[in-house]
Parts: sequence; C-alpha cells; structure tokens
Amino acid sequence: MSERIYLALDLIDDADLIAEYEHWHAVGNTDPAVTRSIRDAGIEAMEIYRAGNRLFMVIEAGDAYSADAKAAADAANPFVVAWVAKMKRYQQPIPAAGPDGTWHPMTRVFRLADHAGS
Repeated sequence: MSERIYLALDLIDDADLIAEYEHWHAVGNTDPAVTRSIRDAGIEAMEIYRAGNRLFMVIEAGDAYSADAKAAADAANPFVVAWVAKMKRYQQPIPAAGPDGTWHPMTRVFRLADHAGS
C-alpha cells in the first residue's frame, strides 16, 4: 500500500531566484542522478506546486520507502548532496520548521471522504 506524504517549504521571496528555482526543476534541467535517487528510494511519484513563494510537495511512496534509508542514501550520494546545496540558496524554512528546517511535513486538517454526504 502506498503512502502519500505532503511537505511545505518557502522560497526566498525574490522573483529572479524563484525563476531560477523553477528553471532547475524544468524537464531536462534536474540532474538525472537526483531523479534516479528519488525513484531508487521507493518514491513512485512526486510533484511540487508553488503559490507565490510557498512550495507544496506531494509524494507517493511505495511499500519499500523508508525516510531514514533515503536520508542515509542521500547523504552518501555526491550528486544529491550537490543538488541539495544548490537548492538551499533558493529556500527558506516555513516558520513551523524552525530556522534549520527544510521541507516540513504537513498535517491534514480536512478530508471530504470523512464527512457524511447528502
């Protein structure tokens, strides 16, 4: 059974930096070693949405996914380490994440399926 994970992060509120960030995420501009590491970790799908400088990530993780194993693999992968360093120049943590935070887990507060229909 797959798991859906939702994360939030802010970009530095600067139009040029936001455009650069989006450039690096456009098809053909993300290092294939990075996207391979995501898939190798058991992540089946990942999407990032932006509203202003707020980012929202949706991850569909398969049964083999482990956040701890992915973190360890990322730390040992020089391509991922370089990508993370590059992306940090565009990012700032949301207030809930604290000053050292990066992508921060979100808590669901509403799901229509939980409410009786008419």
